[in-house]
Amino acid sequence: MIDEFERRVNDRSIGIGVVGLGYVGLPLALAFLDAGFTVVGVDRSADRVRLLRSGKSPIMDVAADRVAGYVASERLHATTDYAALRSASAVFVCVPTPLDDSKAPDLTYLTEAAQSLAAHLVVGQLVIVESTTYPGTTEEVLLPILEGSGLRAGRDFSLAFSPERIDPGRPSHTIANTPKVVGGIDDESGRRARLLLEQVVTDGGVHRVSSPRVAELTKLLENTFRAVNIALVNELAMLCDRMGIDVWEVIDAAATKPFGFQPFYPGPGVGGHCIPVDPYYLAWKARQFDFSMHFIELAAETNGSMPAFTVAKLRREMARRGRPLLGARVLAVGASFKPDVDDARNSPAIRVMELLVEEGVDLAYHDPFVPVAHLADRSSDGSGGRRLESVELTGALLESVDAVAVLVAHSAVDYGAIVRHARFVFDAVNAIGSAGRVGDAEVRRL
Repeated sequence: MIDEFERRVNDRSIGIGVVGLGYVGLPLALAFLDAGFTVVGVDRSADRVRLLRSGKSPIMDVAADRVAGYVASERLHATTDYAALRSASAVFVCVPTPLDDSKAPDLTYLTEAAQSLAAHLVVGQLVIVESTTYPGTTEEVLLPILEGSGLRAGRDFSLAFSPERIDPGRPSHTIANTPKVVGGIDDESGRRARLLLEQVVTDGGVHRVSSPRVAELTKLLENTFRAVNIALVNELAMLCDRMGIDVWEVIDAAATKPFGFQPFYPGPGVGGHCIPVDPYYLAWKARQFDFSMHFIELAAETNGSMPAFTVAKLRREMARRGRPLLGARVLAVGASFKPDVDDARNSPAIRVMELLVEEGVDLAYHDPFVPVAHLADRSSDGSGGRRLESVELTGALLESVDAVAVLVAHSAVDYGAIVRHARFVFDAVNAIGSAGRVGDAEVRRL
């Protein structure tokens, strides 16, 4: 027998709500629109809502013409008003979950979203949380807030957790072909959530687990796996620097092994909304069980030390050329947290630039995706904070600087022009692909 929820999913007569129209929520909304559903999107940013209503996209991975088409057909409605979610049979919560200043989980956005949703929750709704968080959040924090509506989870509404798996800047990995994990608070919640997600995850499949806690920990494992392995090669890079061995050559050689090895690569640090954050969520939760995640915390420390190591190596390489960093003209290439995205959240490239400014460097930067970079003031004398605008990458500029520091391997950057015009290039991400004399430039790698 097909129940009423399944029938309405199949005939696309249910509305979809998405809370948070950023890097996770907007692609998810577009996936449901592409599958034939109508979507109501809620975002706390009035500017973002106005942009979407005008048919424009606030993020690089979503084309403006797709947004414009769905807005014009009135199948996508963006608003700041949670009351609009009353028309949605299923609501996805996709809000940020950052760290606070002490590196503890900051659930402010998530709990505020739950409180606003609870004020308009209706009988029969399915709520699916996608925001990354620690195990227990859905059942211990969000469920009581939602039940503050007077409705009861498992009886009046369904609740599940399904971690986002968005990879910005990588068009080969879409919602449709990336498997999803989902866990409901009860059997019916899990069944409904899986049924709904299967409408958009058409090529990857939906893996249902026994509870939200399992799904929450799954997400943390995925990103902690990356953080730990990145830390391993970052530490190896520091050792190779002392030993005089090219770490990039070592990794390339190890990657020829067809089993038991997966290559990870060093760099000036880790950034974005996942890798620098998620291990701390897990370590924080572990302490509630009198358990210390030494391995994970050490990895976070190692990755966090890479901006300073990057600057130290650049300082040493400049000294070998007879030029101190103090007063040197340095052009940083890249400000985002990873290649080919416009997202600079927790960017290690920004942190490297902050450290260079503290060293007294005359700094400029170029990034085709990040037009403005905001450097935090972490200096003791208050001289560090500033706003920088991306400069054009010209031959004259490259010839005028003492060093070019490549901090992000954007594919849109003309590295040929860099090695033709620059005298010295410090490549922290192996964007150029070799060291020594390349073109007219002396190239050194991390």
